[in-house]
Amino acid sequence: MIQSVIFDLDGTLLDRDKSLEAFVFHQHKRLRIHLGHIDQPHYIARFLELDQHGYVWKDKVYRQLIEEFGIKGITPEQLLADYLAFFPHHCVPFPGLVSMLDKLKNEGLLVGMITNGYTGFQESNIRALDIEDYFDATLISEKENLRKPDKRIFERALQRLGVTAESALFVGDHPVNDVEAAKQAGMIGVWKRNSQWYTAAADYVIDDLEEIHGLLEALQREADVAGIKKEDC
Repeated sequence: MIQSVIFDLDGTLLDRDKSLEAFVFHQHKRLRIHLGHIDQPHYIARFLELDQHGYVWKDKVYRQLIEEFGIKGITPEQLLADYLAFFPHHCVPFPGLVSMLDKLKNEGLLVGMITNGYTGFQESNIRALDIEDYFDATLISEKENLRKPDKRIFERALQRLGVTAESALFVGDHPVNDVEAAKQAGMIGVWKRNSQWYTAAADYVIDDLEEIHGLLEALQREADVAGIKKEDC
């Protein structure tokens, strides 16, 4: 019986690609005194390319942009500070996020989150989505001094929620850091499919958050059938 659903944040609950594109668009407009000489679509495209879906921290991205585009009068540190301050204003949730979380809580399930990243930044993004109150446990890698795919951060989340690995679903977009790591910790691994990877060794695959409720119902039916067969034996 499933007692808990634990989520990744970026690419799973937060549509990071859309959020980042919106942020970069507005950064170019706000800082046009420094960036106005760069074609806006070119600036956005190059930023997203260097970012590598969030796996390159922005200090490196900005240093490269300054070098490539000959940006003057502003430092990488100032651009990074601008990113940290303004990115949360552009956070875009995936469709059905709040209604999905409402259903989980109404059904009495414990809800958790494990996300890699800097504590203050990720907390700001969670607040921007207005979802912090739904979570019974939120683990951020910097604060925990552990990062996915280290299975210990998954085990720590299970401990805080007070559930067993077998009774917990983990939903994430990364085939290794999320799905494989969760399975190594004994959890049920659910891959939220995306265009960045072709496949994942997941127990289940979903395309959007609204499918989670149906998946839970299917798992409950399977558990009920297994219970009946056991009694018949």
